[in-house]
Amino acid sequence: MKILKYLFLLLLLSLVALTVFVATQKGIFSVERSKVINSPKATVYNYVNDFRNYEDFESWAVEDSSLKFTFPSKTSGSGGSFYWSGEEGEGNAVTVKTKDGESIEQKMKYDGTEADVTWTFKDTLAGKTKVTWKAKGTMSFLFKIYAALNGGSDKVIGTIYEKSLVNIDKNLDYETKTYAIQVNGVVKKTETPYIKQTFTSEISKINKNARIVIPKLIHFSETNSLSTNGKPFIIYHTYDTAKGLAKISICLPINKEISISAGSDILSGKLNSFDAVKTTLKGDYSHTNEAIAKTTAYINNEKIFPELGWSHLEILTASKLDVKSPSKLITEIYFPIKPKVTAAPVTTPDYQSGTETNPSTTNTAAEQTTTTPNTTTQKPAVKKPVTPKPVTPAAAPPAKTEEDSEF
Repeated sequence: MKILKYLFLLLLLSLVALTVFVATQKGIFSVERSKVINSPKATVYNYVNDFRNYEDFESWAVEDSSLKFTFPSKTSGSGGSFYWSGEEGEGNAVTVKTKDGESIEQKMKYDGTEADVTWTFKDTLAGKTKVTWKAKGTMSFLFKIYAALNGGSDKVIGTIYEKSLVNIDKNLDYETKTYAIQVNGVVKKTETPYIKQTFTSEISKINKNARIVIPKLIHFSETNSLSTNGKPFIIYHTYDTAKGLAKISICLPINKEISISAGSDILSGKLNSFDAVKTTLKGDYSHTNEAIAKTTAYINNEKIFPELGWSHLEILTASKLDVKSPSKLITEIYFPIKPKVTAAPVTTPDYQSGTETNPSTTNTAAEQTTTTPNTTTQKPAVKKPVTPKPVTPAAAPPAKTEEDSEF
């Protein structure tokens, strides 16, 4: 009995000693891990910048089936956030600052543990990206005990970061390589009234700008009781790959033409109907250049004449606002072309009757019987020579004129 008492006292003293030891330890931690990701920098940045993807790559989220995630309307960029809860606790994260394509700064809280988190992205050889993930913060008392029993904060948090970086690489390798491009051919794009914002943008930042502008257009339409009529689209007035710049209009289609008072940064317009070569890209935006190249090759091979007044149109059928996975994005690209001109019919004179006929449209007797049941009896030929009348060439049909547009 005395032995059990001594063992109990020894265990109690050990717990007290451990508690005192943990309590006297600094609660400050600093952890850093890096990995080269086999994907372009812009793709990696956009993936990490959207909190919706964290449940797919954070190792603790992947391994804990009890976790439930809550995503507000804004999950990417400065002010983006998300929340989680599970059997082991709850927490939240918020993005406080971003430098486009270069870095992301966040604040994270988890059951009393708080951390300042920084992501940095650097280009490497062969289009890969070096990602560095850093965290500095203070541990709660329970987390200090857990870390002390499991090799320290660097090992505990560092292991989570290492596994998560591997998941990012694996997920993006699949997401960026899973895509399809189909040149659909020549189509007729119908006219569309819309509201828009027009500006010049770096080509590499167009999709980021679209994620900012489109919600503004949607809010404007809702505030003014406008009915939308399709998916947002981008008009490329110019597309200068040498300078990396494009003049664009980010548009939201509406069901009728409207007038907007002067002074608004949102304007209205109408896209007139036009002939185009359509191409559908299913997958990450990084494949847009390949889609454009295939469309250009199709236009050249089919000897189609492009309309050079403006560049092209992209409809964001399934955008980053709709889906989180890059492989599920859908973009329809329309390159304007000149409509085919039908040649005017050539006429030849019938010197016997003094009239003009079109050989290409003259029917046989059987065809005449079929198409014209009530035929008249043909007059007998006049023996007297007929002086041929002067023939006036048939006037060509008036050329079609395109509707006036901003292009």
